[in-house]
Amino acid sequence: SAGLTEEQKEFQKVALDFATKEMAPHMAEWDEKEVFPVETMRKAAQLGFGGIYVKPDVGGSGLSRLDTSVIFEALSTGCTSTTAYMSIHNMCVWMIDTFGNEEQRHRFCPSLCSMEKFASYCLTEPGSGSDAASLLTSAQRKGDTYVLNGSKAFISGAGDTDVYVVMCRTGGPGPKGISCLVLEKGTPGLSFGKKERKVGWNSQPTRAVIFEECVVPAANRLGAEGQGFSIAMKGLNGGRINIASCSLGAAHASVLLAQEHLVVRKQFGEPLANNQYLQFRLAEMATRLVAARLMVRNAARALQEGREDAAVLCSMAKLFATDECFAICNQALQMHGGYGYLKDYAVQQFVRDIRVHQILEGTNEVMRMIVARNLLQG
Repeated sequence: SAGLTEEQKEFQKVALDFATKEMAPHMAEWDEKEVFPVETMRKAAQLGFGGIYVKPDVGGSGLSRLDTSVIFEALSTGCTSTTAYMSIHNMCVWMIDTFGNEEQRHRFCPSLCSMEKFASYCLTEPGSGSDAASLLTSAQRKGDTYVLNGSKAFISGAGDTDVYVVMCRTGGPGPKGISCLVLEKGTPGLSFGKKERKVGWNSQPTRAVIFEECVVPAANRLGAEGQGFSIAMKGLNGGRINIASCSLGAAHASVLLAQEHLVVRKQFGEPLANNQYLQFRLAEMATRLVAARLMVRNAARALQEGREDAAVLCSMAKLFATDECFAICNQALQMHGGYGYLKDYAVQQFVRDIRVHQILEGTNEVMRMIVARNLLQG
């Protein structure tokens, strides 16, 4: 909590307490039984965590990006998978709050901020992952409606959520032909693929989302036609900070687990904590965690202030934090020896849940491309 205000420390304490009491005791069960913990998330929403950086007039908490990062890091110590879904939900509500008109904001945001309803973000397609601007899902204008056809892949919460923020093609090829529609569950022609079987992130369902002649009111379009790609990328800048913050929480929890194991476990007649090699590795883990945290919080401040370098700093923070935090969790598992590979020990779940953070919200290879492009443009 170094460098945080008293108010931010209070947010952090509330989130840590919630993670410890309401999430950590159930983390393994949610993973094993693939439970989407709706009621627990609604309890989190009562604390203001359903629309953290959404404006208060539609039920949001109106907090800053740094406040949000602190909260997601704290919650992630209790269950990384569930917190990561909550971060995606928050991103969707923010997009509606920021780019929607007054009618849309007041229609969608209050029930999403309370988590009475849940949201999913629909950008990725079977044929367009990193190359998001090549998406093919189409929306043809017919009178005061759009007819939506296509499919999305790897959508968190899909099938169990109520509101879908969908990027679709209303114009020609490339990013300028993309618009953003908000689709509600129950719309005729909306269906879902099978529930994917994943290495981690098992407390949130992942499915394909399929649109077959879905009729969506034009009143559900966020922003102007052709603005969708810009909305998607602005959403992802925050999403990258959020997912990096979830990685920080997993790494923080794993350092504590490793620290405890080194003190308790004995080999060759003495605690592992007396082994200087392991002491050095633990010191390196803690140092890399603090470095990653500082990068994420610096990027969060830049995004909040609307600085010109915000997008590249978000990319740097996402790249660095998700790579370093995975290495920290993996090293913590190694320190547990054979025990680390048992599902009775939480460290293996942090490793499994955090691995995908290097892939989603823009792969870390794409983050490198963004940073390099920025540097070479001078």
